[in-house]
Amino acid sequence: MSGHDGLTRPALRTVPREHGYVDQVPRRQQYQAAHPNVEVLYHGSYWQAIVREDAGEIVITRYELRALLDKLESLDHPAG
Repeated sequence: MSGHDGLTRPALRTVPREHGYVDQVPRRQQYQAAHPNVEVLYHGSYWQAIVREDAGEIVITRYELRALLDKLESLDHPAG
């Protein structure tokens, strides 16, 4: 890419807001394999989990995959 000054510049690449999500992919895969009632979706700017239960569904939304997985895992281990 050439700038106004004639110098060559590297092309700008957009980095998704969730650029740190890559290291969470194996964690997500393991969680979903162990919890077939949970669907994890990426909606472009946020992550969402749909937890299907006998009484209905729980929908959890977070901007970071790590935060969503943290919340899902906390549901498996309620305080007390």
